[in-house]
Amino acid sequence: MNFTLNNGVDIPALGFGVFQTPPEQTVDSVQEALQVGYRLIDTAAAYGNEREVGEAIRHSGIERSEIFIETKLWISDYGYDQALHSFEKSAGKLGVDYIDLLLLHQPLTVDFERTIGAYKALEELLADGKVRAIGVSNFMPDVLHRLIDATDVLPSVNQVEGHPYFSQPEVQQANAEHGILTQTWSPMGGITSYRDDSSRSTFNDPVLGEIAAVHGKSPAQVMLRWHLQEGRSAIPKSVKPDRIAQNFDVFDFELGAEELAAIDALDTGVRSGPDPDSITLENFHRDIPEA
Repeated sequence: MNFTLNNGVDIPALGFGVFQTPPEQTVDSVQEALQVGYRLIDTAAAYGNEREVGEAIRHSGIERSEIFIETKLWISDYGYDQALHSFEKSAGKLGVDYIDLLLLHQPLTVDFERTIGAYKALEELLADGKVRAIGVSNFMPDVLHRLIDATDVLPSVNQVEGHPYFSQPEVQQANAEHGILTQTWSPMGGITSYRDDSSRSTFNDPVLGEIAAVHGKSPAQVMLRWHLQEGRSAIPKSVKPDRIAQNFDVFDFELGAEELAAIDALDTGVRSGPDPDSITLENFHRDIPEA
């Protein structure tokens, strides 16, 4: 199952993420995902495992053209010249000549000129054929509109926290108005497991449990199917082979309209990840190594 981006590029609807996956586990988990059938791999300069993602892809036996590689530039490398160099760092670690989708990882709202400069570098990389699509991550509607007003190429993707307890309908609407694909990180609400009251995790939700039982699926599979049917790309992650396979096994059932509405109604409006407006170089600076 694919989605077509606003520049005509096809992207697999379901991807495999490696956030917080240690480098020593990344090669095996990505190879496992590719063998299961994933063809979209999502990483980031700040994850520290781009090199291992590239190694797994090279050793997979699958043609590079069949694998959609997505990565993100970190705020420490924002600014026009810095972002161009950051692409070279990421491409070098991945061992590729081009990147399918390159995102700005966070908005740097307190120094938005650097954010604009970085995005203009992405536009140049797109024009030069070094990337096939460009986009953003964690951009709220007001910041997204500021970016659009100051640049020439619409983002193709906005990757944001998105799960039944925090679905961000206003972000989805803003994206849709511009033909921007909403892509979700923590799509099954794994981040909700870290709340003080872990019983409020999506994995323990009775509504999701009941729907899962009807279909003979797990709550995780139901959540992923919910995203896909509502037109969102989802990036689940795991290092466990059985979970990697289970998360991909979501194409043989369909949720009904009432079930989709019941899941939509679970939204609490409570963010579990960091507020994008809180991201500053003072608090979140990290040096992205050359190699």
